[in-house]
Amino acid sequence: MKKLSIIIPVYNEAKTIHLILQKVINITLLENTSFEVIIVDDCSTDTTIEAVNNFIQQHSNQQILFLKHTVNKGKGAALHTGFKAAQGDYIIVQDADLEYDPNEYNILLKPMLDGVADVVYGSRFMGGNAHRILFFWHTIGNKFLTFLSNMFTNLNLTDMETCYKLFNAKILKSIVLKEKRFGFEPEVTAKIARVKGIRIYEVGISYYGRTYEEGKKINWKDGVHAIYCILKYGALRF
Repeated sequence: MKKLSIIIPVYNEAKTIHLILQKVINITLLENTSFEVIIVDDCSTDTTIEAVNNFIQQHSNQQILFLKHTVNKGKGAALHTGFKAAQGDYIIVQDADLEYDPNEYNILLKPMLDGVADVVYGSRFMGGNAHRILFFWHTIGNKFLTFLSNMFTNLNLTDMETCYKLFNAKILKSIVLKEKRFGFEPEVTAKIARVKGIRIYEVGISYYGRTYEEGKKINWKDGVHAIYCILKYGALRF
């Protein structure tokens, strides 16, 4: 029996955290695959902690681990905490909002379980799945960051910034990650690309994006920092 560790970094997501957790525990994974859920709260200032505790109490039969930061450190730092605690054979990142559908884990898992992949990215820009129409400049920004990242990694990804990244746990834990905020995506991509013999796949997924009024947090400053991280970690190849 293989196990999937689902890492959920959380910061001020009281409105949606119970909804995404319900979606996660309702998933049916491919045969002979179980899962654990690891929630890492990054010092939320709303009622997120209360909402998570209530959910865990109501679903005590589920394998859910709730970890908390006493100071706000950033998404990357929350992921580092979750990765260290993960006990599964595979690790996937799940945002606490409703932009990504946990029912699509199996799409990412299949190449891994088939023994052909070590890392699988879920792309919002390929395949025929549902994709909410939102911000033109965000799309241009994402494609530019992916293009720039590909230049340094020599990969041909279509969506480097995607949340859905599925890793072989041993490989992920062998990598030293430093970025504590939104620089995680370009850093982990640059570093896994340097793993000898790594097999990276990409599959199409749905995307139910949200507006800033609905709680979206990432902004242009994070995009600038992503460029910095691509140059910083990508340059190590040369």
